[in-house]
Amino acid sequence: MDRFIIPQFIDAEDKVIGPITVRQFLICSIGGLLVFVTYKLSMFYVFILEAVIISIVTLCFAFLKINGKIFQNFILDFIEYVARVPKFAVWQRNENAPIIKELDLQKKMDDYVFIPKSLPKKKLSEISLIIDTGGAYSGEGIVDNNTMTNKQEVK
Repeated sequence: MDRFIIPQFIDAEDKVIGPITVRQFLICSIGGLLVFVTYKLSMFYVFILEAVIISIVTLCFAFLKINGKIFQNFILDFIEYVARVPKFAVWQRNENAPIIKELDLQKKMDDYVFIPKSLPKKKLSEISLIIDTGGAYSGEGIVDNNTMTNKQEVK
């Protein structure tokens, strides 16, 4: 019988440089490029403000996770929620539905009696032996009204 290796962490991103993934590296590279462009095109004081804003946004998009979601997906879900037209639901009670009073419900609960079914000791020990052996022992073929083992056939 051939054995195959099944990958277990298929949703984990590949690491490129230390703990940084490809996505994080590309986002940081684009952010660094934007900071460089603002350095070349702006005055120094304006550049400092722009660099701080671009750096914060870049780091959020690259490394921030909210509830296990990357920041891009969180922002998209937030925009979808805000853009959704019906933001609330109104419950309307159906007047034709019968109303059960609390006393009737309590009375019905008091009438209920739980009687547990018990298995014969031989059947119980056989089931525990099957479970303990992991299915290697298939049982002696004890038949009750509801179940039948695979050693006996239905005629």
